[in-house]
Amino acid sequence: MDDKEKQRQTADGGADATAPAQGSGALIEPPEEAVARLEREVADLKDKYLRLAAEYDNFRKRALKERTDAWEKAQADLVLRLVDALDDLARFAHVDPSQTDAKTIHDGVDLVERKLWKELEAAGVTRVDQAGVPFDPNLHEAVTTRPADHPAKDHTVGAVLQPGYQMRGALIRPARVVVLQWTGDGS
Repeated sequence: MDDKEKQRQTADGGADATAPAQGSGALIEPPEEAVARLEREVADLKDKYLRLAAEYDNFRKRALKERTDAWEKAQADLVLRLVDALDDLARFAHVDPSQTDAKTIHDGVDLVERKLWKELEAAGVTRVDQAGVPFDPNLHEAVTTRPADHPAKDHTVGAVLQPGYQMRGALIRPARVVVLQWTGDGS
């Protein structure tokens, strides 16, 4: 078959349409070279994957250590803020009651409480201790119930037995409360 015949068959979709034309410049890679090239590519990709996995593992460990260090520093900062009030409390705990009047002790304990609250509020701590507000299971722990004297007081906090605490909106401890319930017949 001459070159004109091959070109005609290729143009017509003949048998040699998929074969590269002579002198077209298309190179066919021998199978052994293709396998070797692909094995090198796989080895390179595997190496990149292993390096990336190791880098991620190091990052994860470093981030965990940084979080732990930051948490410990935050705790130390809070304790540092509270030690002055604790020192004052220790001084009042060791006074001789026979030589100190009750008002002095009371004033001292009040001073310590104010110092503690000043530092706790600066750290974002707030009390959950309001009576008369609607019962919220996200803030309150119902210890008992008591009858309400008006339907509007149904499911409200009647008394706070133990205050709760939040830190920047996150509940640390729920308030232990008495919940009022309307038991009237509605007439």
